[in-house]
Amino acid sequence: MPDTGAVANPSYKRHRFPPKIIAYAVWLCYRLALSFRDVEELLASTRVIVSYKAVRLWYGKFGPEFFGKLRPHRRRLGRRWFVDEVFIRINGTIHYLWRAVDQNGIVVDILVQARRDRAAAERFFRHLLRSSGTVPHTVVTDRLRSYSAALPRVLPKVKHQRGHLHNNRAEMV
Repeated sequence: MPDTGAVANPSYKRHRFPPKIIAYAVWLCYRLALSFRDVEELLASTRVIVSYKAVRLWYGKFGPEFFGKLRPHRRRLGRRWFVDEVFIRINGTIHYLWRAVDQNGIVVDILVQARRDRAAAERFFRHLLRSSGTVPHTVVTDRLRSYSAALPRVLPKVKHQRGHLHNNRAEMV
């Protein structure tokens, strides 16, 4: 069970279950991305009978605070990012899902946009920098010309590799 420091938090008062069980349930939801019913079943296997509705309420009440503690412990992003875009249809209109993955397979970020031009690529790279807080050493893309036009403007010192099938890592995620 993770050390959550839940015992000292006064907001756990007047709950039926001990703070460690509540913290463990919220940790399962956030860290392992389990559904509320899955958490209910896991807790039942340890002889703790709790409904999925209670887990949902705990998730809503304690989740944001718990997520704030988890974020600093996230793995560091790699220095090599693989960028790709995918066509998706939303309400009959074609949009583009831009995504970036690091060399370890961790998704850096995604963004849905209606355009696929230089301005959209610049917006995506700025979004990546803001959300990740790090600058990559190398960006690997396919042959879309928008990347070549946007990277020197947003990330002038970053090495850009491009070519057919070089960014397969981004396409597999």
